[in-house]
Amino acid sequence: MKYKAIWNNQVIAESSETKEVEGNKYFPPESIKKQFFKTTGTHTTCPWKGKASYFSIEVDGKVNEDAAWFYPAPSELAREIKDYVAFWKGVEVVEA
Repeated sequence: MKYKAIWNNQVIAESSETKEVEGNKYFPPESIKKQFFKTTGTHTTCPWKGKASYFSIEVDGKVNEDAAWFYPAPSELAREIKDYVAFWKGVEVVEA
C-alpha cells in the first residue's frame, strides 16, 4: 500500500515502504521531499523507542513547527524505524 503525507496542499512525502508503529506511519528517509524540511533543536524521549528529533515543514512560506519526527539513534527495539519520519500537527497521511 502506498501512502502520501500532505501539508498545505503539497505532497511532502510518498512511499509504499512505510512502517506503522503505535498508529503512526513512518516514511523512509529517502521518501521525504527534503526541500520542505528543516531540522529543529527539539527533542523528546520515548521510553521504548529512544530520543526523537524533529523537523519543521515549510510550504509556500507557511511553517509548521516540529510537525515531523524521527529517531536517528533508536533503541534496539525500534531499530527498524531508524531515520524514518512520522507526522502530526495537521499533516494528513492518506492512501495514495
